Amino acid sequence: MLAAKLPVRTFARCSTFLVHIDGPVMSHLDESLAFANFTSTGTNTLKKGAEHWCSGWRSSTFKRGNDEYTKDAFLWRRQTRNVSRGDIVKNQTLTRLGLNNNAGCFSSRHYSSHLKDKGTGELVNKFLQNIPEFVKIVEVGPRDGLQNEKHIIPTAIKVELIKLLVSSGLPVVEATSFVSPKWVPQLADGKDVMEAIRNLKGARFPVLTPNLKGFEAAVSAGAKEVAIFASASESFSKSNINCSIEDSLIRYRGVVLAAKELSIPVRGYISCVVGCPVEGNVSPSQVAYVVRELYDMGCSEISLGDTIGVGTPGTVIPMLEAVTDVVPIDKLAVHFHDTYGQALSNILISLQMGIATVDSSISGLGGCPYAKGASGNVSTEDVVYMLNGLGVRTDVDLQKLILAGEYICKHLGRSSGSKTAVALSKVSLLASKL
Repeated sequence: MLAAKLPVRTFARCSTFLVHIDGPVMSHLDESLAFANFTSTGTNTLKKGAEHWCSGWRSSTFKRGNDEYTKDAFLWRRQTRNVSRGDIVKNQTLTRLGLNNNAGCFSSRHYSSHLKDKGTGELVNKFLQNIPEFVKIVEVGPRDGLQNEKHIIPTAIKVELIKLLVSSGLPVVEATSFVSPKWVPQLADGKDVMEAIRNLKGARFPVLTPNLKGFEAAVSAGAKEVAIFASASESFSKSNINCSIEDSLIRYRGVVLAAKELSIPVRGYISCVVGCPVEGNVSPSQVAYVVRELYDMGCSEISLGDTIGVGTPGTVIPMLEAVTDVVPIDKLAVHFHDTYGQALSNILISLQMGIATVDSSISGLGGCPYAKGASGNVSTEDVVYMLNGLGVRTDVDLQKLILAGEYICKHLGRSSGSKTAVALSKVSLLASKL
């Protein structure tokens, strides 16, 4: 019995493109072989129109009578070749597996989420008009991502990870911290790490310093940028750095003053900006107070951290509104953990509100020791994939980023926490079998 014909869009091969054609397609995979008889005449007809298009994924509008049809063209191969039965079966197999869709293109066995023209279409303008054209990504994996690892990671592994991250185009890589080895034994080799990357070019390497003693050790090791960390939660401040919020601010004023004398930029971190494992919800006004204090003392940038990953756009928006009332938005960054799977949505709403700096960790490494079951930071690979899809420039090479993630995950003996990296590895595996 013949299967019913479904009125859906399908594809025809045209030179280097797959072009949508309107018409019925058989609902069974084995019956799709009828498309192998698509004639060269039809291909040549479509080819004339396709020659006017640029390579890659873009939206082209055709008119048929009084109607407009927006069709997507996908780059399939660099070389021109004719339609074959195997090509059609491969394409439809990928489609059924959810690996061939309008979110990316399959070119040379790799997907790309790049949006070529962010300004095309009224809907794009409406929802993306406030998103920055460029977003700076601050990679925190070598420090925040590794600090909670139980087994000591060799210095050489950390240094190689940093080099791989820099080679991907990341502009800022937080290298290590100068906290007492008693509290963070994993990063006791901070001095050795800094010595190994002293001549590494292409990125900045801030380090975490909890106090003046840590700052002096960082400077002695060659640090050119430092970071301090406060909390918007009184309880978390006492449990994390053993002092109240006010005492921590007094301590950090001494660090910032010493840094100013040496012309060293200081970044400020604030923990628990929407929720605390002890106190629960954190007031936006409390966050704004700490932000203003750090800004007034001289922090060049302030990163707002959802330490336990409980935030949603519903709690992030009022927090950002309160904070942007007291400091310029270009002085702010966001730092989301992905415990409840909300990190990317929180980043997106932050971008729509004007934030242009995002912290992330390679392969989603990291976590919070004060939240049972909490996952790590948002994955850098996932952030870059999303930003590519939004047409936002990062200057980061996603494929090189994935290689860096594979390197450290292999050493740690675990799979990647990046959904993008996992999905693309499956795509590559499937493509190699087809």
